[in-house]
Amino acid sequence: MSASPHPTVPQGAERLIYFVDGMDCASCVGKVERMMDTLPGTAEVKTSFNKQTLELHLDETQTPRAVLERHLKALGYAPSLIMPKVTVQVPQEHTRPEHGHAHDVPSPSQPWFSSGQGRLVLTAGTLLVLAWLAGFLAPGLAQYGYVAATLLGVWPLVKKAVVSARFGDPFSINMLVSLAAVGAVLIGQAAEGAVVVFFFAIGELLEGVAAGRARAGIQALAALAPKTALLLGPEGIREVPADTLQIGQTVQVNPGARVPADGVILSGTSSLDDSPVTGESVPVTKQAGDRVYAGSINTDRVLTVRVDRAASDNTIARIIHMVEDAEGRKAPTARFIDRFSRAYTPGVVAVSVLVAALPPLVLNAAWTPWLYKGISLLLIGCPCALVLSVPAAITSAISAGTRRGLLIKGGAALETIGTVRTIAFDKTGTLTAGRPRVTDVVGHGAAQHEVLRLAAAVEAGSSHPLAKAITDAAQHAQLVVPAATDAQAIPGRAVMATVEGRPLSIASPRHAAARGPLPVALAAHIETFEQQGRTAVVLLEGAAPLGVLALRDEPRPDARQALAQLRRLGVNTVMLTGDNARTGQALARDLGLDVQAELLPEDKLRIIADLRAHGGVAMVGDGINDAPALAQSDVGIAMGGGTEVALETADAALLQERVGGVADMVALSRATMSNIKLNIAFALGLKAIFLVTTLLGYTNLWMAILADTGATALVTANALRLLRWKSTVPQESVTVPAPVLRGAP
Repeated sequence: MSASPHPTVPQGAERLIYFVDGMDCASCVGKVERMMDTLPGTAEVKTSFNKQTLELHLDETQTPRAVLERHLKALGYAPSLIMPKVTVQVPQEHTRPEHGHAHDVPSPSQPWFSSGQGRLVLTAGTLLVLAWLAGFLAPGLAQYGYVAATLLGVWPLVKKAVVSARFGDPFSINMLVSLAAVGAVLIGQAAEGAVVVFFFAIGELLEGVAAGRARAGIQALAALAPKTALLLGPEGIREVPADTLQIGQTVQVNPGARVPADGVILSGTSSLDDSPVTGESVPVTKQAGDRVYAGSINTDRVLTVRVDRAASDNTIARIIHMVEDAEGRKAPTARFIDRFSRAYTPGVVAVSVLVAALPPLVLNAAWTPWLYKGISLLLIGCPCALVLSVPAAITSAISAGTRRGLLIKGGAALETIGTVRTIAFDKTGTLTAGRPRVTDVVGHGAAQHEVLRLAAAVEAGSSHPLAKAITDAAQHAQLVVPAATDAQAIPGRAVMATVEGRPLSIASPRHAAARGPLPVALAAHIETFEQQGRTAVVLLEGAAPLGVLALRDEPRPDARQALAQLRRLGVNTVMLTGDNARTGQALARDLGLDVQAELLPEDKLRIIADLRAHGGVAMVGDGINDAPALAQSDVGIAMGGGTEVALETADAALLQERVGGVADMVALSRATMSNIKLNIAFALGLKAIFLVTTLLGYTNLWMAILADTGATALVTANALRLLRWKSTVPQESVTVPAPVLRGAP
């Protein structure tokens, strides 16, 4: 979403939101914003070509609402007031105006020829064909037919050009084409003028279709969430509209149905296909306590889900909102092209005038050939392809990334990600899953399975992450866990309970040693585990040790492979963690990256600043303590399962919670920049070729407009290739190993 610089809201201004039919490209948005800059009493102007909306505060004592709407219609757009709703649904039927540079993309069910731009193409083409046929049937009337075809086809462009000039854009694309077409008629080349108008209309239609395809993947997200939900209440199950669900309500999701809202599973275990939302290709098994997303497909069994987010704030709605906001965050290259085109187009007009006038005036050359060349230069100089080269690629790339679980909030972030020299990672919840796992069980005077069974009984009532890891390991081993009584905890020291009449406790090694010396072999195991970055706990019966359990928050399954891919891409990696140095160093050794440990949030800020001094740096994190570092870095990337603060602060997010997504973002950014450079080469290269051929007298008017239309088609086709972009990091299935069970010697 793009915003114009209207910083102060006038007193008494009313907030208005319009659906602006036809405002569906970056160029259209630019025209509307320039018009808004000329109107007094406007503030906080926001435009979105993705939703085709205009949002603003308007003081109607300075500019009446009717004046604003009249100006929008003069530009060729049809505004529809949709106050006070913020969520915009595109109307199914509109009265579509005949646009100049308004691409008027047909809906999937609407044929291209029923759109305003489609009708313009058909009208111009029909008139051109009729004039051509008249050349055979009544040669004397053919010229009049071509003049009529040219003037009728160019009239909508002239109207838009005049309006654009009134609102501060005298050198618009419509103005260049209008001058060229009218000039062709004046010098007796009406046939070529008619061809110019026809080809220009085709180019605009192609550009609009391309814009629609690039946006289709984002807009399709809105259709993922089901329209109805099965609400569970005192009166039983009843079907209700999904957008009426309230936070705290419970819904039932049957096999084969889509989840109607973001929430948490209350009962049931099933595989869910999250690919429509996160891009994750493999269904994920989820059970009570796990989060689910609106739009995910329940494949196996019945689930009951507690609604945690309203429809306007669910994952799909937030993704769409973030992508819409991304429109206003232009890439540096896009800003440069915008500035360049503002100087380039007047320069083209000046050069055309000089080419047309200087030879006849200075060298006494014939006027007609040089006027013809000047008109050709106007068409060659049309910056359509150049202006389109960056936003088309950016929109396609953001759409492709979003469908694959890579949410990038704008062109600036997309361009920068590919240029960073260093990527810094938080540890817990980023490189690791944030969920400890039992890795080893060592028995001493008891069998290993017995140690795990009794430890799970002691921890059964605790919600501590380490306790959950132990109970999960026992469940994975299919052990029957006995009931415990008299459970109590001594914070930081031990958890105690009576199990099968035995006084058991799980204690830290230090607390266990304080109750009595530990056997040498058991102490050696504990030291080894701690050197490996694992957390060791001791199972005691009274003061006698029965065994040791080692736990660790394991790396994400794809972390090692993803970091290796980043190194192959020439990117340095470092882990920044507040965890102790021994744990951080052990994990860093396993993954093959540098580490700085025992850091406070302010320490991370300092390190990020130091890294930025040696080149661009990205930060990947998931927690509140990561938010300052995410904001401080050139690009902040949040894990999708992280906190709200991290997600809002970051420039990008990984919806799949895969470390490989970071390498994918770098690869997508670089592919996008290569695409943009190729687009610019197409746009400028074709113009350079036709410039030379025009001055040498080899190019006529229809070839000149074909140069612009051809460049637009090439740029469009090249940008759409990004919609088929695929991950460069292979996703291999990784099996989580069971705990290693062994006895002490």
